Amino acid sequence: MSIHKEVKRVTAHTLQWMKQHGEKISMLTAYDYSMAGIFDDANIDVLLVGDSASNVMAGNETTLPITLDQMIYHASSVIRAISRCMVVVDLPFGSYQGNSKEALNSAIRIMKETGAHAIKLEGGEEVLESIKRIISAGVPVMGHLGLTPQSINKFGTYSVRAKEEAEAAALIKNAHLLEEAGCFSLVLEKIPATLGKQVAEELKIPVIGIGAGMHVDGQVLVMHDMLGITKDFSPRFLRRYLNLYEQIKEATEHYIADVKAKEFPNEQEQY
Repeated sequence: MSIHKEVKRVTAHTLQWMKQHGEKISMLTAYDYSMAGIFDDANIDVLLVGDSASNVMAGNETTLPITLDQMIYHASSVIRAISRCMVVVDLPFGSYQGNSKEALNSAIRIMKETGAHAIKLEGGEEVLESIKRIISAGVPVMGHLGLTPQSINKFGTYSVRAKEEAEAAALIKNAHLLEEAGCFSLVLEKIPATLGKQVAEELKIPVIGIGAGMHVDGQVLVMHDMLGITKDFSPRFLRRYLNLYEQIKEATEHYIADVKAKEFPNEQEQY
């Protein structure tokens, strides 16, 4: 039996059931009302309002510039469109690191002002106090380990993480710490598939991968990458299901040509 079609509303409990019964979790990013509505109608399990909006929506080089207010704007737009899927919102850079009280305030603002169902934040032991404080206030938290884009200036590169034994051991330790702290699930980004498999097997909570191999409990992609709206980003883990960049460009060129040739609008397209 698949819970995928049966459930009226996806919750943390649903995701836990899916892991226990071997049903993979589907997750995509979303940032606006129109796209979120399409994904929800398609029966996506989870939508992540990612701080990747900083890159794909605003054109910034990193995720660092996006603000809490901007994340709330995007999350509110997504929430208005959905009726079934779970919506998780990234806490942006600077809204939780180093100050658990600020972290709690940021999480509460997102939950109260958007109606979202959970928040996600990056890091392990160093943000544990913030995670515990947020969870103790009743806000579900999704963790994020491996490549953590908010720390890009520390890493200096977007290459695969945890290939060395010491970093892999630290990741496994942090994954257990996040589970023990009460996180309901965990995202693993750009790590070796064998390590993704090990973490998913050791943890009771669902583990969702992006470039973490096939043996984790679910997958997430950035919508612009999955739909082929972006064209210059081609990591190994990405599968493009459409080539919207070319299709949208061709449609736009067709529209321009019709306007210039006075073929749009025609007799039937006016009042």
